[in-house]
Amino acid sequence: MSRSISLYKQLANQKLFNKTINFDLKRIKLILKKLGHPERKLNNVINFLGSSGKFTTLYSLKCFIEANKQTTTTYISPSLKDIKERFWMGNRYLTHQEIKQSITLIAKLKVPLTIFEVLTVVYIINASKQNTEYHLVEAGALFAKDSTNVFDFPLAQVIVNINKQHLNFLKRKTLDEVVYQKVGFLSNFTKIYVGKQEPNVLAKIKRNLKKNKSKINYPNSWKVIKKNKHSFYKDKENKIKLDTKNVHSKGLLENLCHAIKIALDLKIDKKVIERTIPNILFEGRFQYLKKGKIKNKLHKNEMIMLDGAHAEADAKNLANYLKNIKVPKYAIWAMMKNKEPDLFIKQFRGIFKKIITIPIENEQNCMSAKDLETIAKKNQFNVIKAKNFSEAIINITSSEKKLIICIGSLYNVGNILNKN
Repeated sequence: MSRSISLYKQLANQKLFNKTINFDLKRIKLILKKLGHPERKLNNVINFLGSSGKFTTLYSLKCFIEANKQTTTTYISPSLKDIKERFWMGNRYLTHQEIKQSITLIAKLKVPLTIFEVLTVVYIINASKQNTEYHLVEAGALFAKDSTNVFDFPLAQVIVNINKQHLNFLKRKTLDEVVYQKVGFLSNFTKIYVGKQEPNVLAKIKRNLKKNKSKINYPNSWKVIKKNKHSFYKDKENKIKLDTKNVHSKGLLENLCHAIKIALDLKIDKKVIERTIPNILFEGRFQYLKKGKIKNKLHKNEMIMLDGAHAEADAKNLANYLKNIKVPKYAIWAMMKNKEPDLFIKQFRGIFKKIITIPIENEQNCMSAKDLETIAKKNQFNVIKAKNFSEAIINITSSEKKLIICIGSLYNVGNILNKN
């Protein structure tokens, strides 16, 4: 973990690299040109873009491909426990040393980049050296001028749920503009897969894709059905039981099914998919800690769950799941700045017996526990603040049967996983 932090510090302290987010493809295209266009060596690129569900859809597809005895590289953002998690290279993560060497090589080219652009180039440089069947690439905040939008002929582009996240990056702070920035710049020479959306969002997506010449698969081609307490993926030709104890919410099941649809189109056998589903676990997303140092500190009657989602739509998804949990529920809430904490926490009215707010360790751009406490009080929650996660646990744990949920930030979830 310390080596991971030092690599982040190396990036942050490098005068050439900018910590702020600045959408522009000119910089990354210039450095890729100087590097001899390594991006052109990546075959079968699949982009994942949207607001909620990029990682879970990507990771599900990765599991299906690898269960089919094929290989992938993946680029994800953010990492949870270690910077290495961003860069999967067929059968292993990049080492800290390889990441450091790549950053040094990029710095020598004297092109000013954002930190996210540097990380994208680190991925491309190393992925271009691999002999893998597929390259799965998660976009950043938007897509129009996102540094992952540099592949001329991707095999597929996957649109997950789009909602009002990332408004702070836009001049026109509207849902129409969010959809346009994410969908209006897709390839005309690929297959586009659209995940489940709110009806008004789907209509906006269709308008943006009206002139796109790619083959487009809309979410009405498949659905999640329930029968005798079991959930199934269903399309015209297939019915697949979602035999999982790790994927809990409607939103996550839809992301899993979105990946199943793509996997089937990649000619992955239905039986391979069925065998793989029980093994899929999304770290930091509706994740119950069943063992470890933190779990050991709790009373045997207490359960603890981590969910790093931080948007209004994600909060609704989590709240709908928690409504069916028939024990008292306590929240430990942390959040980065530039989010919408008021809209987020409102979704949990009537659900939490108590909220404890905390800052995020090692994150300067997080909200203070006091500010989150003020917002929670304004929304009529029973709330107190704590200095850190350990103090929050001390304030909650008792012999009372309960569920403790850590919410609001993947960065905070990553810290908790490292502690565990």
